[in-house]
Amino acid sequence: MKSRFTSVVVIISLLLLFAVTGICQDKISASDWVDKVGQGNVNWSAGYIEAVGIGAPPEKLAGKINARPIALRAAQKDALHNLLEITKGMQVDSSTSVKDFTVESDVIDTQVNGLVKGALIVDYQYMPDGIAEVRLRLPLYGNLAQIIMPLAMAKPPAAPAPTESVPAPAVKASESPSAPVVYTGMVVDARGIQARPAMFPRIFDEDSKEVYDSVNVDLEYAIKNGMSGYARDLTMAQANQRVIGNPITVKAVRTSGPGKSDIIINNADAQKIRLSAESATFLKQCKVIIVLD
Repeated sequence: MKSRFTSVVVIISLLLLFAVTGICQDKISASDWVDKVGQGNVNWSAGYIEAVGIGAPPEKLAGKINARPIALRAAQKDALHNLLEITKGMQVDSSTSVKDFTVESDVIDTQVNGLVKGALIVDYQYMPDGIAEVRLRLPLYGNLAQIIMPLAMAKPPAAPAPTESVPAPAVKASESPSAPVVYTGMVVDARGIQARPAMFPRIFDEDSKEVYDSVNVDLEYAIKNGMSGYARDLTMAQANQRVIGNPITVKAVRTSGPGKSDIIINNADAQKIRLSAESATFLKQCKVIIVLD
């Protein structure tokens, strides 16, 4: 009897701990860029995909002791279905989704399906009417990026059409060139141009010359942290650990591509980045944040 009582206490304690952990994981920063998709969302700032599923036990089991586990399994199955739909619908770059790669390759499809099946249960609850609700979470980077990013990097990029640009003022011959500025990262203010997030964003100048693309990054950094961070607040983005120190802030002038994740900056800003003493380092390490509205 004492042993049974102790077991019950342990189970209740674990459930309370799980509930507290779930509450902590639910906190979303005001600057997080969260994309609501179907029965879930993609938190591009925190780097995860979530989906919710619901399940109910058969009517004949209503009120019985084994009703809850059956409802929970049904909810988890529904959540897995929703999570797979959200994951496959994610934008990889401005013209490609994860689904495009899974359609082209049965191997990639199997890998993505297997990854989703291993998603973490971050919360579950039972409703008074016996219905169960489960919330699953899948990291946006790490294993998923390891499957998708090499494919995206191998894909030939489609450069945007060049636009008329204002030439930078010429430097007088008598002026001595200034020392290269040391930047610790790049913050792209892409508000007001309807830009959208993607796993593999690219940045070009107005002459369609690349500023930030797969040629700039180390694959290991991109897989671990993503090609870019995303935020809603410019000030918080500039203070983010990803770029902290002395990040250069540039204003996007327009987007390119059907997915609107390729971003165009003006030629003067692009030149500043290219002349930065540390541009090769911070771009290689994916120290880039894009601010969206």
